[in-house]
Amino acid sequence: MSLYQRIREETARRADALWDVASALHADPETAFAEHRAAALLTGELERAGFAVRRETAGLPTAFTAQSGTGRPVVAFPLEYDALPGLGHACGHNLIAAAGLGAALVTDAVRDGTGGTVLAVGTPAEEGGGGKALEVAAGVFDEVDAALMFHPGVYDWVRAPLTAQEQYRVGFRGRAAHPTGSPTEGIDALAALIELFNVLSGLGRRLPEGSHVQGIITHGGTATNIVPEYAEGRFGLRALTTAALDELAAQLRTAAEGVALATGTALTVDRASVRYEHFRDCAVLSERFAGHLGRAGIPLTPPAPGVYLGSSDIGNVSGRVPAIHPFVAIMGAEGSDHTPEFAEAAVSARARRVLMAVVEALACTAVDVLGDAGLRDRAWEDLRRASV
Repeated sequence: MSLYQRIREETARRADALWDVASALHADPETAFAEHRAAALLTGELERAGFAVRRETAGLPTAFTAQSGTGRPVVAFPLEYDALPGLGHACGHNLIAAAGLGAALVTDAVRDGTGGTVLAVGTPAEEGGGGKALEVAAGVFDEVDAALMFHPGVYDWVRAPLTAQEQYRVGFRGRAAHPTGSPTEGIDALAALIELFNVLSGLGRRLPEGSHVQGIITHGGTATNIVPEYAEGRFGLRALTTAALDELAAQLRTAAEGVALATGTALTVDRASVRYEHFRDCAVLSERFAGHLGRAGIPLTPPAPGVYLGSSDIGNVSGRVPAIHPFVAIMGAEGSDHTPEFAEAAVSARARRVLMAVVEALACTAVDVLGDAGLRDRAWEDLRRASV
């Protein structure tokens, strides 16, 4: 019996149990850095299968690693399991967690004690908290040869067009005064902040494709009869590449400094989020996964030109390790994630079929990586080219 056939049979044998995990996560959503029950459920399944589990990875209470085997090569499966506030698993992370769990268990079950390591990585807080970015910084992925995951969506795309993003907090401090009794004594911090919005509006008209700045006012004063002494805004920045994001952040700072100089205000600019890097696709591994998934009747195509699907902390992993992050549709392209309809789709019959097909394809890709040194070399070469 071929190794791929064994993977298919092992996946089918575990199908009900994996769907139970996906459904349990969906029924009990937990938000970023509070996924205690999800982490307990997943680590319990891995421990029962003989994986060595380490909790609180990178100092994060709901992160973990689960390892079977020792030494290189190392194949990692990132598991996402945080939900959206008020929307539950409207991004399908219950399926991502179950797929990574299943792929780790199936890969380990069929490899018959051959060398290398299968690693499941519990990665909390993808929705804004940057669990993977924090784990990358802590060295969790330092000895990994491939990071394999998928994301449910509304398209069947072989790779993820994910941009870089971060947020900044910009504050202006002026001087309070009564606008009628002593108008010349005041320095209006809110006026300075509004002027920054105007400058950024002009900047936005000449930014390159994929770059934009979106801001909100988070503090604008305390009373209408007091010239605001302090005003603060929060600005979200996105760009096609991490380098372009750095350039955009420098433009934001330059604009804010100019406004502060012109208005006589004092300025503070602080990063207000974990930085998500852009996703660098490992084409050789993505194509291998697509070939395996195609046997289940799910063909993957390149993403549509000019369409970008937000950002994810898998980008930080992909800058250091050959990584894949295909999208596989669980509902039609007329829909969207981060909606109640997508949350319903994440426990649909179609979602179950996709989950089992993805588990099989991920496991097939993993055994390819573990057993083929040439494939690993080509994957690392892909990463080197993407990093130039």
